Amino acid sequence: MAIHSGAGKAAPQSILVNVPKLVSAYYLNEPDLEQNPEHCVAFGTSGHRGCSYDVKFNESHILAITQAICDYRKQNDIFGPLFWAKILMP
Repeated sequence: MAIHSGAGKAAPQSILVNVPKLVSAYYLNEPDLEQNPEHCVAFGTSGHRGCSYDVKFNESHILAITQAICDYRKQNDIFGPLFWAKILMP
């Protein structure tokens, strides 16, 4: 496997994320499923996927997923513990 040309170097400014803008988008952008079906919750192999900039991962999505899990557990008489995790990327 070839070594990436950027290995061991500082990331160029052009690929860095504006963290305050991303966090604001998470809380301020609201999905509009009637106008844009791409705003729906999407899951990948490791869970919910999407970006707050694209209105594909935001607080509304997390609230909807949490409610769906609670409803499912109640309907199926599941009362044991639920382990929920947030993966923090370095």
